Amino acid sequence: DWASPKSPTKIRQFLGLTGFYQRFIEGFSKIAKPMTKLTQKKVKFEWGDKQEVAFQLLKQKLCSAPILTLPEGYEDFIVYCDASNKGLGAVLMQREKVILYASRQLKIHEKNYTTHDLELGAVLLALKI
Repeated sequence: DWASPKSPTKIRQFLGLTGFYQRFIEGFSKIAKPMTKLTQKKVKFEWGDKQEVAFQLLKQKLCSAPILTLPEGYEDFIVYCDASNKGLGAVLMQREKVILYASRQLKIHEKNYTTHDLELGAVLLALKI
């Protein structure tokens, strides 16, 4: 049982562990965002309800069996990509079964990108997995 983080360092440790498994957690970066904000230098550390909900949800998702499958052969793969003003995401599927998830938050400079540039960023994210 992992206790709620009490400092930015403890949040970084927790996100470091959970980040290793982010390909198995749908919407990882969106879930982790309230916690990630508290690790920024100019943000005062105030652990609230949003952070606690994110923390508990990530713990729960780490402890539950993911509904992912192993790829079979080299055919019938589909990649779904999406971008928003908050992050990028992609899902690799084969025959309507999820193989893995990928997501990340936007970097500060990326928040100024146009929609088509963000969508292309999601495609690049998918190609890197």
